[in-house]
Amino acid sequence: MKLLRKILFPIVPVYYIVTWVRNILYDLGWKTSKSYALPVICVGNLSTGGTGKSPTIEYLIRVLKTKYKVATLSRGYKRETTGFIIANDNATAQTIGDEPFQFYSKFKDVTVSVDANRQHGITQLIKQKQPDVILLDDAFQHRKVKASFNILLTSYDNLYCDDIVLPTGNLREPRSGAKRAQLIVVTKCPTSLSSSEKETIKNKLKPLKDQEVFFSSIAYSETVFSANDELALSAFKGQKITVVTGIANPLPFINYLKSQSIDFEHLSFKDHHDFSSSEMELLKQKNIILTTEKDYVRLKDGFKTQSQQLWYVPISFKIDHHEAFDAKIVSHLANF
Repeated sequence: MKLLRKILFPIVPVYYIVTWVRNILYDLGWKTSKSYALPVICVGNLSTGGTGKSPTIEYLIRVLKTKYKVATLSRGYKRETTGFIIANDNATAQTIGDEPFQFYSKFKDVTVSVDANRQHGITQLIKQKQPDVILLDDAFQHRKVKASFNILLTSYDNLYCDDIVLPTGNLREPRSGAKRAQLIVVTKCPTSLSSSEKETIKNKLKPLKDQEVFFSSIAYSETVFSANDELALSAFKGQKITVVTGIANPLPFINYLKSQSIDFEHLSFKDHHDFSSSEMELLKQKNIILTTEKDYVRLKDGFKTQSQQLWYVPISFKIDHHEAFDAKIVSHLANF
């Protein structure tokens, strides 16, 4: 795959020009974006994935849901359905997508919805649920909607300023697209990141005067969960463990398990992987499956009769100077 990407380098200027012109047309108003009479907060990135959008959305839900009627709208990537759907007790990862289903499983007091057509989805949410704020998941390039507030994520180990556009690089659009963001969050940072290192990163990102840069990290739980139980992760030391991942960047998760002295074999699948029946049968032959929370929602239905075989490690999202970050979000809603 890496060799193929290098071979396709001559296409990079073509992709760059097409996406750059598209953005210019929207910036000049020659292509129209629709605004709405309520706050629409977009969480997205310039790259193809792996920047931590889901933990960020979950963090925003926790910040806002006690004071506001919150709705989320995702595309529902790789779901087996089409059109606009509001999650209910019949929802599965197959019907609404793995990440929206994860939101719904955690936040039953929040409206979780999916629609590939974001304009249509927002219209339906307003019509059916009258939310106070809509959180758009992974819609930074969906410029038919003009979000009232954009949060741009970039991973610490793969900053957008160090990357190029597809197909050789991982950027969906040129780096200049970052100017549309109000906040930039550098995600998946090491907890030991120093102030001087943060300044170095800020200088590399070159934010505009009205843009603020924040730094976040992901903390993995030392407690793991099955459908009906919980255990200390350390209980798996010395056991035969199979780690299954179907996420864009499993390295931080793998490194965490290694730091906890867990011995395991790693079965890595592509992001949002749809596990086939033969793959599920293979996994069921394993002693213990340990996976991420995102992968768990796609795997759990296949382990209903073997629930103690499948375990997941929850994560939490931590952001430096979270009071200032929260205040920016709340201020936007208050002044909308």
